[in-house]
Amino acid sequence: MHSFATKTASQAVTTREEIRHNWSRQEIAVLFAMPFNDLLFEAQTVHRRYFDPNQVQVSTLLSIKTGACPEDCAYCPQSTRYDTGLEVEKLMEIERVLEQARAAVASGATRFCMGAAWRSPKQRDMPQVVAMVKGVRALGLESCMTLGMLTQAQAEELAEAGLDYYNHNLDTSPEFYGDIITTRTYQDRLETLDHVRSSGMKVCSGGIVGMGEQQVDRAGLLQQLANLPEHPESVPINMLVRVKGTPLENEDDLDPFEFIRTIAVARILMPASHVRLSAGREEMNEQMHALAYFAGANSIFYGEKLLTTPNPRANADMALFERLGIEPERRHVEKAPAMPSPHFYDAAAR
Repeated sequence: MHSFATKTASQAVTTREEIRHNWSRQEIAVLFAMPFNDLLFEAQTVHRRYFDPNQVQVSTLLSIKTGACPEDCAYCPQSTRYDTGLEVEKLMEIERVLEQARAAVASGATRFCMGAAWRSPKQRDMPQVVAMVKGVRALGLESCMTLGMLTQAQAEELAEAGLDYYNHNLDTSPEFYGDIITTRTYQDRLETLDHVRSSGMKVCSGGIVGMGEQQVDRAGLLQQLANLPEHPESVPINMLVRVKGTPLENEDDLDPFEFIRTIAVARILMPASHVRLSAGREEMNEQMHALAYFAGANSIFYGEKLLTTPNPRANADMALFERLGIEPERRHVEKAPAMPSPHFYDAAAR
């Protein structure tokens, strides 16, 4: 059985001439079933064709509006439906966001991501959001936002402002999705991704593992992402962070090797995408981080908090990079637009 799986997976990886968008569940199941060493070898081989194996892209994430979300995502402490003790905060002032962005530049981050706990942004908030994008871009950072569902017009407005990436995760497989979320459909998520892509922005989309799903659901999530007309440029793989008060607070731990398998399969299916270690890194030791990098992860969120959950301290990440011979990825960002005048920010805030 193992020899069959190894041979089939190897053929799937080494004989294709182009990046594929037609992966079957059976092919992905074969990859997941490979002996661990063989799977990591295949993933690392693919990784080296597209990326420097010793560089990792570094992003910083800031919650620009926290809590009071009407959605019922079972993993999320920001939902109004769960008592998690989270303090609700309104949309941040523009200058406060830019202070954090300047700190991100000083820490070596190349991308600044901003998240708001909305089902979808209201039009009255768009001028302030647009001003944040322009201010972050003017600092020379790549910009990313996650604001919930977008209309086509909102996506185009963000794209015109210069937003580089929009994050909107699929979370899990279509089959398991209803066990986690009922307030928006899988198709709603796919439509937002389509709006983002058609507006010209880059797509950041991944999911969460360890929510009680089966391996077939992890395969289903990756199949959905890999079979999009264009692969997401960034694919965050989150490990569930169990938060007291949410429906998943007592969920069992996912086998760490299964998490690494998911990273490796994502790398093979989407070879030119950045695969990001996201939430849950606080629970991963150095050895697990190193295995994830070897399996093809080449992007992390850097800093002490991801929206509302802990993250390894920044200096610990840099110390591990040094021990592993890894460097933060350096991007040649196009010349940033001129910093908007203070009057622009004043007007946007009104």
